[in-house]
Amino acid sequence: MKNTNVSSKDSHLVSVLKEHFEGRLNLARIKFISLFIIALTKVRTVHFESLARGFDTQAEESSSLRRIQRFISSYSLDSDLIAKLIFSLLPHKERLTLSIDRTNWKFGKTDINIFMLGIVYQGVAFPLLFSMLKKRGNSNSQERINLIERYINLFGKGTIECIVADREFVGEKWLKYLNNNNLHYYIRIRNNFKVFVPRKNKTIKAFWLFNAFRINEFVYYPNIVEVNGQLCYLSGSKLHNGEYLILVSFTKPEKADDYYKQRWQIEMTFKAMKSSGFDIEKTHLSDIKRIEKLVLLIMVAFVWVYKVGIHIHQNIKPIKIKKHGRKAKTIFKTGLDFITKCFLNDSYTPEFNIFQFLSCT
Repeated sequence: MKNTNVSSKDSHLVSVLKEHFEGRLNLARIKFISLFIIALTKVRTVHFESLARGFDTQAEESSSLRRIQRFISSYSLDSDLIAKLIFSLLPHKERLTLSIDRTNWKFGKTDINIFMLGIVYQGVAFPLLFSMLKKRGNSNSQERINLIERYINLFGKGTIECIVADREFVGEKWLKYLNNNNLHYYIRIRNNFKVFVPRKNKTIKAFWLFNAFRINEFVYYPNIVEVNGQLCYLSGSKLHNGEYLILVSFTKPEKADDYYKQRWQIEMTFKAMKSSGFDIEKTHLSDIKRIEKLVLLIMVAFVWVYKVGIHIHQNIKPIKIKKHGRKAKTIFKTGLDFITKCFLNDSYTPEFNIFQFLSCT
């Protein structure tokens, strides 16, 4: 792979992003996005003053700050355009596992609540689509349906292998939508969730079906049950802490545990976007539309950083595995540290082209 000197880093990134955005965004917007993403990987915070100091331009810091403020406050950034960019960077575009989850925090009296859909990939979920919930707490069934419909409209139902989600993502209308549209899913339910067992013609608490098995023995109930009035399968296991892992699925209950284990990867994405990476919780923004634009820019930076980290781990220097079996450093942190070094050390020339990982060619 060709070496790339990063002294003209913004122009390299502009060239790559033009592949995706030309005809949809003007050159000035593409240049701004490039400057913003590079600054974000250098300063590792969404604090506007810090980002302005990281802009690689001849302009005064105050001018860069006003430029950031104008973009976030006034410019309309197409979220579908960003989603198509991220989707184009996936090495495989079929049989995908979609993970849905929320992340939230509070700024002053404002609740910031992001409901996100990500594509499971090598230890994380690439953030693809999201909606800003104008409330505290969980999404409702219609909000979940809307997010999946957005995905299907953009990328097709045929690309979906299954959908995985945690306990808060259960509802009659939601499960009915998934069943009626033949969308496979593996969703955790609460221990005491009541299910109707047609074979026994009785309603029981879900954990009773798994209470007799050994701890950590994962089994599936062989007969169809009703959850929220919808026919489905149950599988699960008893855990050491007295809890139960109980999963509801459309089909293949024997594989439910393997699929569901991938759900946590979206939590690793949130962690990288927050305290372990770009510190999005430190934003002083409270306007939903402005936060949405900020998240979209962070998503592009995240995918770039992670792909660089994967390349380093697989082709340059494998990440050390500690005695407990976990990596000494995450793939995301590996990629972020490397890109930061490239940008902050003008004398350093990386041994591979870091910009190619945002290219679709």
